[in-house]
Amino acid sequence: MILYFSGTGNSQRAAVQMAERLDDELISVNRLIKDGTTGSFRSDRPWTFVAPTYSWRVPVVMERWMESARFEGSREAYFVLTCGGSVGNAAPYARRLCERIGLRFRGLAGVAMPENYLALGPTPTESECRAIMEKARPRIDELAELVRAGEPFPAKRATLAERLESGPVNVLFYRCFVHDKGFSVSNECISCGRCAARCPLNNIRLEGGRPTWQGTCTHCMACIGGCPTEAIEYKSASRGRHRHYVMDDELCWGSEANSR
Repeated sequence: MILYFSGTGNSQRAAVQMAERLDDELISVNRLIKDGTTGSFRSDRPWTFVAPTYSWRVPVVMERWMESARFEGSREAYFVLTCGGSVGNAAPYARRLCERIGLRFRGLAGVAMPENYLALGPTPTESECRAIMEKARPRIDELAELVRAGEPFPAKRATLAERLESGPVNVLFYRCFVHDKGFSVSNECISCGRCAARCPLNNIRLEGGRPTWQGTCTHCMACIGGCPTEAIEYKSASRGRHRHYVMDDELCWGSEANSR
């Protein structure tokens, strides 16, 4: 079973390709988190968890959801993290997560995808994004074949810098940067409500037809990346930058996405 969390669609793309390659079931964790659904899941085939890299680790929101759910059947767990650069030293933390929830860690692998983090740095142009996604396809196929064969993902020795990134830097990053105080909305807003509908944490409400953020944010960038009029900004960091959004909303959220 392939379970994915995705903000702007990079991880969804990787998960869909793996599911097609493995002829396996695909589940959107976004929708489960938004609906408050945990419960039990069963698969006789390996579990593959696909998510973006948040500060060189599995996103905290994904970890918390996994800890609240029960996984029955297969005990094998693979992790695929999409990233704009590096997954750092994410593997040991994913291994510990598996130990906490009773799964056997079979490896963590990174897949380079277009950078979408408008709150922090520059993002690729649309044509550059397309090229990066196309280049990622053989890598995703390679990982799917390892899962099919029951082989572990190759491990690599982390550098000191990577250990720092996934360790103390990760903690400081969440504490200092992951909040919604920097978001704003301009008069370009058309009150479509897509930002609220796509927020996996139900952190956005429309007040007077305009989005307001409620203080619980994981920086998935779905609101700013998918705004059809680019009315949402994050401080001055996002101004003039390409918004990368390739999420299949219906696949992520279900048939009701058509009404959003």
